[in-house]
Amino acid sequence: MKENARILVVDDEAQITRVLRTGLKSHGYDIRVAGDGLSALEIFSDSQPDLVITDLAMPVMDGLELCKRLREISRVPIIVLSAKGEEKSKVEALDAGADDYITKPFGIDELLARIRATLRRAKGVPADDTATTIDAGEFHIDLESRSLTVAGREVHFTPKEYDLLLYFVKNPGKVLTHRTLLAAIWGGNYIEQNEYLRVFVGNLRKKLESDQSGKRYIQTEPWVGYRFDPTGGSSK
Repeated sequence: MKENARILVVDDEAQITRVLRTGLKSHGYDIRVAGDGLSALEIFSDSQPDLVITDLAMPVMDGLELCKRLREISRVPIIVLSAKGEEKSKVEALDAGADDYITKPFGIDELLARIRATLRRAKGVPADDTATTIDAGEFHIDLESRSLTVAGREVHFTPKEYDLLLYFVKNPGKVLTHRTLLAAIWGGNYIEQNEYLRVFVGNLRKKLESDQSGKRYIQTEPWVGYRFDPTGGSSK
């Protein structure tokens, strides 16, 4: 994780921004605060933060629109804050480019853990698109031969299973919505075919996981999508 990472907190509730500013500053983060999406864009342009934490329900410009606007100009990691019952908005924000979400009310320790994980993923994004292999956790993929080993064990997949798993491996730890996965692997005509995706994820789990190993590489985010852990939870 980058020392003294700059974080932009966007929320129209003064009490929440005060708590977050105090809590995050005490852990060494450089904090900027905005009360709505429009103000956040102005501050973002000036401060170039390493991470954005944004509420969804705000005046002037809400968190969903902010995610869309930020993705037009930057790949900065985004964590959305979601009140219970905002499943639809949460999914829309993730589809619009947010990297993770945390549901209110939340503890500062949980938020800090999400921040550390998100910053690690952002730092680990490979810049070299010409690489012929990918290593993530227990996964090793040879892109030229389309072969894959998990903890040293070679596993065989159908072409679509391989494409889906490769997308997971390239996005470790990130919440990937059903629509995002369906669009990325099967195209825009399939974005409503959640059952189709569920079958393929089930096939991947059968080939990757067993009751004996206890590993869980593909974790379900209820009503939202999936999160991929390349360690299988072995680091927990």
